[in-house]
Amino acid sequence: MILESITLASGQALAETYRKDFARVRDLYAYNPWEPAEWERRAKNRDESPGPQADHRQIADVLHAYNRRIGNREEALRQIERLREPSALVMVGGQQAGLFGGELLVIHKAITVLHAAKMAEEQLRRPVIPVFWIAGEDHDFEEVNHLTQLTRGLTTEKIVLPHPDKTRTSVSRTRIPDWEPVLAQLEDSLLDTEFKTPLMETMKAYASASDTLSDFFARLMAEQFGQEGLVLLDSDDPALRACEKEFFRELVLRQPELSRALADGRSSVERLGYAPQAEVNPDGANLFVFDEETGERVLLYRQGEGFTDRRGERHYTQEELLSWLERSPQSFSNNVLTRPLMQEYVLPVLGTILGPGELAYWGLTRKAFEAFEMDMPLLLPRKSFTLVGGTVAKHMRKYGVTLDDVFTRLEELKRAWLKEQDQLGLEDGFQLAKERLREDYQPIVELVSSINPGMARLAGVNLMKIMEQVEYLQTRSVEAYQQQFDASIRQWDHIAMALYPNGKPQERVYNACAYLVRYGDRWVRELVDSVTGEWGEHRAIYL
Repeated sequence: MILESITLASGQALAETYRKDFARVRDLYAYNPWEPAEWERRAKNRDESPGPQADHRQIADVLHAYNRRIGNREEALRQIERLREPSALVMVGGQQAGLFGGELLVIHKAITVLHAAKMAEEQLRRPVIPVFWIAGEDHDFEEVNHLTQLTRGLTTEKIVLPHPDKTRTSVSRTRIPDWEPVLAQLEDSLLDTEFKTPLMETMKAYASASDTLSDFFARLMAEQFGQEGLVLLDSDDPALRACEKEFFRELVLRQPELSRALADGRSSVERLGYAPQAEVNPDGANLFVFDEETGERVLLYRQGEGFTDRRGERHYTQEELLSWLERSPQSFSNNVLTRPLMQEYVLPVLGTILGPGELAYWGLTRKAFEAFEMDMPLLLPRKSFTLVGGTVAKHMRKYGVTLDDVFTRLEELKRAWLKEQDQLGLEDGFQLAKERLREDYQPIVELVSSINPGMARLAGVNLMKIMEQVEYLQTRSVEAYQQQFDASIRQWDHIAMALYPNGKPQERVYNACAYLVRYGDRWVRELVDSVTGEWGEHRAIYL
């Protein structure tokens, strides 16, 4: 495996500024992660002014039970025991529970968490535990119920796990009655290699042991990273919810402060010229509840002194919500803007690993942290990678294409290459012919135009039709001539679809299974071992 650092813009303006010009956005964030002294300062502030927090020994009990249940490795369980130490800190990152592990970026984020925890522990000389926060409370099942593969025809196809009952509840509460159809589709889509049988045996074993997509996802993450000490947490774990009860109470009671703080955060982002990356609704409670009858996850809004849902069909007084919370904390759930606060309450966070979009919306939350006597943690941009297989690398060398070319001008280079192959001079020949036709036809146009204005319009239409026919012949001629280059065109298209499918980074489209079947997991292990402090970097991996 060969690693190469390259430039790939995230497309998220605020995140790009965070990485390249932190001083410009420093008012939105508490710490500059590019300064080693800031890591020390964050740890010191966390020790001296931790703010409201759960009992970390109780959290360790919850994590131990959950990680044992999903089969995490002994090294991960050992890391959980270290959480009981008073000096312990956590490096955390997370993602939704995607089908068969989700997109490649999930692996990249987990690797960044491991790297950051290791480097922080060496620098601070105290326990720093890597934690992966599975966003099991999220209810958008259609966002996570599929994976995308590259077909032999160089198109993308999806394998989709249908929603079993369409209830708008959390992914961790959505029971999957039958894994067989998607397992069969996955098996059919993968190449027959030495790695296929053990991979599919693992998938089938985890499917038979998992009732939900979150459970399946957690078992796969434990398989890949448990031996590295990655601790897994499901945000919808009922035992965890019980530990979160007191902070949910604060979120219910202090709604006006929360609302003002988030509004201030939005104003701060807008003053710097950026668009907020999460909705800050002046009437939003930034909390969900799970309907006791239907199980539906319902977003709350403030209505006078009470609360309602978006349609005004459910109504709760503050006292009713607090009573409900007391008897059933698992009925409450955070939204995207209160989840950072709850994460800080639950864990002794040194730093959080974030993608570009997450970095942008966390910029809205600093005032909310302060309103609840909390300190926003270090925020580290996750690392990202592009996997370059041997065949694709061979094609790139053949045509002199770099990865920067792939991301910025591959189609332009492809057209230029095809033009160079035009030994007949078709394009130039047709261009010359069209210019002569216009030139030779102009006297005719002028002659008939002298008859009457209608003839002038007819002459113009006539010329347009002639040119359309010439262009049609040109298109068909070029297509016929280029058929002899079909193999080369397919190679160009293979480069594009393998590395930057439909104009999107590979890591946001493809699942890891196709790479694990072709190359095994050696590349994952080597990435885990290639620890660097270049947060937010993009690197090519030549497999």
